[in-house]
Amino acid sequence: MNKKIKDILQVDQTQPDILRLILNDPNNKNALSDKMMQQLQDLIVEASSNDSVKVIIIAAVGDVFCSGHNLKDITAARDNSDSGKEYLSDLFNLCSSLMQIITTCSKPVIAEINGVATAAGCQLVASCDLAIASDLSKFATPGVNIGLFCSTPMVALSRNVSKKDAMKMLLTGDMIDAAEAKRISLINDHVSPEKLNESVMSLAKKIANKPLSTVKIGKEAFYRQHEMNLTEAYVYTSKVMTENSLADDAKEGIASFLEKRDPIWKDE
Repeated sequence: MNKKIKDILQVDQTQPDILRLILNDPNNKNALSDKMMQQLQDLIVEASSNDSVKVIIIAAVGDVFCSGHNLKDITAARDNSDSGKEYLSDLFNLCSSLMQIITTCSKPVIAEINGVATAAGCQLVASCDLAIASDLSKFATPGVNIGLFCSTPMVALSRNVSKKDAMKMLLTGDMIDAAEAKRISLINDHVSPEKLNESVMSLAKKIANKPLSTVKIGKEAFYRQHEMNLTEAYVYTSKVMTENSLADDAKEGIASFLEKRDPIWKDE
């Protein structure tokens, strides 16, 4: 895949082991429509089982990274015979599915934000494993301002930032800048717009050079242990480390370290 346009989603794999998925619907502020979410979901699932892909980046065209769901679509659905209940249920379930697929995807997913990320767009940022933004970026969960509390975005947000920081965003709906987003750990870092792509690609390349199987083991274990109590987490991760230690790449990695040479990963 090399700079192909997949409808409202641009797919770029000019770097062989790094897949860039670029939200390409600026006229609708890159809203998470049914179509956008389904395409994202399908491509992430496909990449998860594709060994040639080692890192996924989600970026966007324009000065809005993602505005969340399209309020015009939600309003139009109210004319349905059920006042839009089925449409809304399907919309939020699909969004929840997409966010979980990002988390369970075997490949690290990096958000590259150069603009505004609000509501489900902020949820998308929080759901990614890593996030780097430009200094111009802003973030908000503003649903409370229009009588629609950001309950589903709250799931990802509250698992990334402290309870009080999450509640402040959710209850006020206020926009925060990139510096504040970094302070509360919504993003990893912020850089000038001119350096954003370079910074994200540098991070992606660094991760892509790690053994694929090891990264897969580590990402899955991270999210699974996070939901366990302390004792359960140590029991589980001890088993994971035991199995990981027996893998060929662990043998090679340890041997290369002791022999002071570069490792040759089997999965490459």
